[in-house]
Amino acid sequence: MAGAGRDLEKERAVARHLLEEHASRVPYETLSGKLALSDIAEAYRAQEAFVSMRQERSGASIAGYKIALTSAAMQAFVGVDHPLLGAIFDDTLVASPAEISLAAFQHVGIEFELALRLGRTVPSGSYDADSIAPFVDAVIPAFELIEDRSAVYENFDARSLVADNAWSGGVVLGAPVTDWRGFDLTSTPTRLEVGGEIEKATTGAALGNPLTALAWAANELSAQGRPLETGMIVMTGSTLKTRFPGPGECFIYEVDGIGSVQMSTIP
Repeated sequence: MAGAGRDLEKERAVARHLLEEHASRVPYETLSGKLALSDIAEAYRAQEAFVSMRQERSGASIAGYKIALTSAAMQAFVGVDHPLLGAIFDDTLVASPAEISLAAFQHVGIEFELALRLGRTVPSGSYDADSIAPFVDAVIPAFELIEDRSAVYENFDARSLVADNAWSGGVVLGAPVTDWRGFDLTSTPTRLEVGGEIEKATTGAALGNPLTALAWAANELSAQGRPLETGMIVMTGSTLKTRFPGPGECFIYEVDGIGSVQMSTIP
């Protein structure tokens, strides 16, 4: 994301600050003072520095991207009119059925999604649901793990959220389904079971269609000069309200006709 007037020193300072907060398990706070970000573009440049430093320190690769703030209500809450992106690291991917330790997080939330896996690299360009579909080789029921670091939700903004990699904490993946094209992803039923409680929605609950969400991500990444490569996954937004689990809970999320994903929590 080259650009006139960018402040590389500041972007790296923001990234170092955030990584130090993660390591020290400091609660999330909006960036302020010299680290306050002027706009979303600067926030994404800080995110790129965060991702690069995280990779240098851990040896992790980028496994794909997550889409945050898919609901209009949440967008309005933080003062934007569009979703946000964060990177997913390969060392945070877990296969279903998974056992997740709550102690590994400061404060973890769970979202209920359909991951789309790319069968080939997406060239730079402008896409919609129809034109992005040929790049998808599999759909995967998935949980997204949100690390909000015990944020006070009345006191955060979109720029700080982007810089903190959109709170990307990990993904639990079900089995990939390659024979997916017969499904209407705007209306495929979904079902969550937890503690004997059942909650239902459809795959279109986030941005109307997971393919629309993927197209938005491809367009945004193209504008930022970031690649969307073969084998990467894109988490397309939660169909149900985020849950913040306690120990000893079991979540089963099913996408009708496609499959399910399961995880349990331990202290």
